[in-house]
Amino acid sequence: MTTFELDGAPAEAAPGETIWQVAQRMGTTLPHLCYLPEPGYRPDGNCRACMVEIEGERVLAPSCLRQPTEGMKVRTATERATKARRMVMELLLADQPAREASPDPGSKLRVWADRIGVTASRFPGHQRWAPDVSHPAMAVNLDACIQCNLCVRACREVQVNDVIGMAYRASGEKIVFDSDDPMGESTCVGCGECVQACPTGALMPSALVTNGVRIAYADRSVDSVCPYCGVGCQVTYHVKGERILYATGRDGPANHNRLCVKGRFGFDYIHHPHRLKQPLIRKDGVGKSADAVVDPANPWTHFRPATWEEALDRAAAGLRRVRDTHGPRALAGFGSAKGSNEEAYLFQKLVRTGFGSNNVDHCTRLCHASSVAALMEGLSSGAVSAPFEAALDAEVIFVIGANPTVNHPVAATFIKNAVKRGAKLIVADPRGQALSRHATYNLRFRPGTDVALLNAMLHTIITEGLVDRQYVQAHTEGFSDLEARIKEFAPEKMEEICGIPAPTLRAAARLYARSEASIIFWGMGISQHVHGTDNARCLIALALTTGQIGRRGTGLHPLRGQNNVQGASDAGLIPMVFPDYFATNNDAQRLLLENLWGSPLDPERGLTVVEIMNAAREGKIRGMYIEGENPAMSDPDLHHARSALAGLDHLVVQDLFLTETAFHADVVLPASSFAEKTGTFSSTDRRVQLVRPILDPPGDARQDWWIIQELARRIGLPWNYAGPADVFAEMKHAMPSLDHITWQRLQRAGSVTYPAEPEGQPSHDIIFVDGFPTPNGRGRIVPADVAPPDEVPDDEYDMVLSTGRVLEHWHTGAMTRRASMLDEIEPEAVAFLSPQELRRRGLHAGGMIRVETRRGAIDIKLRADNDVPANMIFIPFCYAEAAANILTNPQLDPFGKIPEFKFCAARIGAV
Repeated sequence: MTTFELDGAPAEAAPGETIWQVAQRMGTTLPHLCYLPEPGYRPDGNCRACMVEIEGERVLAPSCLRQPTEGMKVRTATERATKARRMVMELLLADQPAREASPDPGSKLRVWADRIGVTASRFPGHQRWAPDVSHPAMAVNLDACIQCNLCVRACREVQVNDVIGMAYRASGEKIVFDSDDPMGESTCVGCGECVQACPTGALMPSALVTNGVRIAYADRSVDSVCPYCGVGCQVTYHVKGERILYATGRDGPANHNRLCVKGRFGFDYIHHPHRLKQPLIRKDGVGKSADAVVDPANPWTHFRPATWEEALDRAAAGLRRVRDTHGPRALAGFGSAKGSNEEAYLFQKLVRTGFGSNNVDHCTRLCHASSVAALMEGLSSGAVSAPFEAALDAEVIFVIGANPTVNHPVAATFIKNAVKRGAKLIVADPRGQALSRHATYNLRFRPGTDVALLNAMLHTIITEGLVDRQYVQAHTEGFSDLEARIKEFAPEKMEEICGIPAPTLRAAARLYARSEASIIFWGMGISQHVHGTDNARCLIALALTTGQIGRRGTGLHPLRGQNNVQGASDAGLIPMVFPDYFATNNDAQRLLLENLWGSPLDPERGLTVVEIMNAAREGKIRGMYIEGENPAMSDPDLHHARSALAGLDHLVVQDLFLTETAFHADVVLPASSFAEKTGTFSSTDRRVQLVRPILDPPGDARQDWWIIQELARRIGLPWNYAGPADVFAEMKHAMPSLDHITWQRLQRAGSVTYPAEPEGQPSHDIIFVDGFPTPNGRGRIVPADVAPPDEVPDDEYDMVLSTGRVLEHWHTGAMTRRASMLDEIEPEAVAFLSPQELRRRGLHAGGMIRVETRRGAIDIKLRADNDVPANMIFIPFCYAEAAANILTNPQLDPFGKIPEFKFCAARIGAV
């Protein structure tokens, strides 16, 4: 500690602490405009609003930048310091618009000016720049800019997007986007970090301003959690009446105030006119077909409104009829990873005790089922071993089969921050991506050859003596089998398959193995293959053979795609396991649940998503209850899936909108969005977080847990939960992972990481420190052989089709396509090809093409993209008007039962 004097009183400063921080801690608040005391922001000292006087020094010092030294005497309120701060404020106000014409009359600048008594400026000012309203979500009014550079630091140092900078000189100096482009035409990714940092209103959410003048103010704020990917960002929603006006990031453990474009601007789908506000029942005489289309704005062509009593009675009666006529296994349910843990738990319990089988699944089957299969096989845990923020502690970060800047943008910021601090990055993916420019090694391997690449790295590690022998002997099993079988996968041989030069493969393997701390992140580029489980097995083998797990900066992290896919899986929305991943044929756990639930349980595993659709086409599944999932858009070979749905005797759909799946429903039940829920969500980092309601459900829509309970009662289950807290209390009896986590603790803390210790003790964000939850405490290494994709290009279908997401849209688009800002930024279906491929085929960006596979065809607009390799076409699967999954291959991974979304043979031609 450094001892010094602050305003005549003794003070102590910790190492690295500034005068401003000490003063703030001791109750003396100094003005600050260019300094933002939030995670990730460094002081800059350029606005001079926080100047203080230091005895013996000729000039004043910026308190945000200056650190105390032993014996220093600091005065914050001398006449000299006070006058200097007032003069700075007066000069800054000179060029500001009049308060009544300001983009933010309540800005930080105005608040500080008022606090120190500066309400007007004696100096002449002038208007310099016209407003920039080119971006749908953010308004730029540089006349309010004081050039504090906070937006530059926000963009370059916090989010590391490198879009904003300073340009020009003298009075023409200003903030610019790229090469002084309009914001909407720049490479801005819309994260809004600059908006949240701006102290003047020069950057504002466009919904709050018109013609550079603020027009809307919130009357209350509610803390909650983002409804999109699995990162689990904490958000404050600012509300006026019954509408959310805007969102700001909170300092949650996952995001530290950061958000992406979806989290910051993608919330208004909850106000969309297509929201279901009353139950619907299919009209008598209106049939079903795979090709049926219903206008969500006019559902009355196929449905009629109903009361809750009638709709619930009709829904339950149809499910009972199928069960009693055709048996328990003729029913199935799809739960949702967009709902809460409590809803997921109730849903799987309803299927298992009310329907009578284990035919229950959800979207994890279509994203990370193969990852979970490999992790359960090798480590007896399907969860991540370390949070994504562990990248900041890593020396080497290995990202494979994932595009975090698009799918998990906030997580990607921590990876970019780590690289700026000196970490080495390996990116392995057939497509290029924004992270590629930060990479030490950018391994753009041939699609579908993941195992060849990873086995070449394992071969290098084993044959060059880079194995952590001590760790392997103490904590693993199966290494000798891997050591014997890896001999045939020399990098020189694998180079011919994966396309990466052998010296590069060896160098990447050495970098990963030799570092003090290496961490692996992967996504659906690894999992969505017929060899997806083998891909994940190789990643597990990499970590175990090198001991890169169980320590800070190390580990295995499959990035989760939906906001509660971790929690929904934990809660048992999986056909072969009960809550907490106990197998359905585990007699002891089944007996525990039978006693807890008061119902016999089927020991036979249920059917997975695609298996259920196949069984429905065959007439074995006759009825379904689908809550918050949209298989008519998310399943592979959509014509097959839609035919299966249309052929059901009875289909109940519970959702926010009349989705493509609901087109085929007999009963549609209006559900609640994240903004209307009470419950918990579990992020990719194993954080259980409490969600609070922001608004009431619109119209006659209801809470999902209430709907599930009412259906359960009508099919004969004696449920009587008073609310989500009651459900959570029961979950704790079924799920050891929730030990030491109570509803009351979540209400106090907001977020608890499992496995948890008693309150007051640190959580286990890093697991497997002392071994694994396997029977013998050892991690199992499982070798994998190289196998081709199920369907490879040939003379008839000469291209590779891969599917995925774009930054602005998410999953099947049911939410983001109805979020006004997101749909304005990315409004139409596009297919991505490399410019070289376009030229070779005589095609043009902006033109229409037909994409065909052996399952169907779609017409779609072309876009040139340098990140797409030759002979590949990439299509986002969120656009109903050009549904990519009409084309995809339903062939399954034999272990994870996940379809091969990432690879099939296709051909293209001009329309």
